[in-house]
Amino acid sequence: MRFAPLFSIGALAAVSLLGCSNQSDTSSDDTATTTSAASQETTTLRFSHFWPATSNISKEIFEPWAKKIEDESGGRLKVELYPSAGLAKADVTYEATAKGTIDIGSQVQGYTAGRFPLTQITELPGLSNSAVQMGCILQTLYEDGTIASEYEDTHLLFMYGVGPGALHTTDKLIRTPADMKGMRIRRPSAVAGDIIEKMGASPVGLPANDMYTSLQRGVVDGLSFPWEAVTTFKINELTKYHTNLPLYTSAVMVTMNKNTYDGLSDDLKKVIDDNSGMAMANQTGEMFDKHDDIAIQAARDNGDEMIDIPDPLNDPDWKGPLLEGTQKYLDDINALGLDADGVYEKAKAASAACAI
Repeated sequence: MRFAPLFSIGALAAVSLLGCSNQSDTSSDDTATTTSAASQETTTLRFSHFWPATSNISKEIFEPWAKKIEDESGGRLKVELYPSAGLAKADVTYEATAKGTIDIGSQVQGYTAGRFPLTQITELPGLSNSAVQMGCILQTLYEDGTIASEYEDTHLLFMYGVGPGALHTTDKLIRTPADMKGMRIRRPSAVAGDIIEKMGASPVGLPANDMYTSLQRGVVDGLSFPWEAVTTFKINELTKYHTNLPLYTSAVMVTMNKNTYDGLSDDLKKVIDDNSGMAMANQTGEMFDKHDDIAIQAARDNGDEMIDIPDPLNDPDWKGPLLEGTQKYLDDINALGLDADGVYEKAKAASAACAI
């Protein structure tokens, strides 16, 4: 009879141990499940840009880029696109990205006057004759540190350039700078504005999204604009005269909120990194150059009146105002205590290295 209590105690101990063992296994399984679930959580990145949803860059660059990010992350990253400045106005997209209002943004640097003065040196005439060359110049100067300080409050993904900006007008063909006297011409940035002003015209600052209605209402008589954008923003419906010269080339960027990037796991950061940099700059430039050629041919086929000035810095009518506008911009940046002349020399070296 003495053994009965001992047996009961032993049995209870065994059951207790068995219960502990099962509880431990369950806890371990739960932890593994939680870890696995966390690794499969989807992070949504909100990407706002000013281009229309029907634009070439949205359809051929941004949409495939978003899908590639999602595919390579195994669905753990999802990029939601907000075209036509859907989440941030065109001129404050960079600041919205820096503050975290959006996760990724694309903006023309020139839309925010004075914010990227060194970067905009690359827009000066004579440095770039194609979107590929411009993107290469920008990315080169960013990667070697020349202009990197202007982007320290975000995580820059890649720079890109659009094609050279020509002059497109509604009522008359501009053959020489003298023809621009008294005209109101849209300018995309301070660089183009200085040049337009030196030619006797009045520069008017307008985002690309406002151009169509401004031309319709006679707010401006014409604009400086790359060829691809003429069709993207339907400017070709209103402008029938074109002065085809590389007046300037706009710098554009795609950048990411720094905290959003830093909060990603290393493998997800690698997905972002693998789809950034010079390769994306080149791919985007190739797209713009292709569609520039298509737009130029469409204007010719449409019977628009056009004059070609491929090398205005060596044209006696255009050289003077272009060089004066260039020097004014450099002087203004030097006056800020920045080394505009030094950056200009580096931009010229990058231009030569990036020439195609």
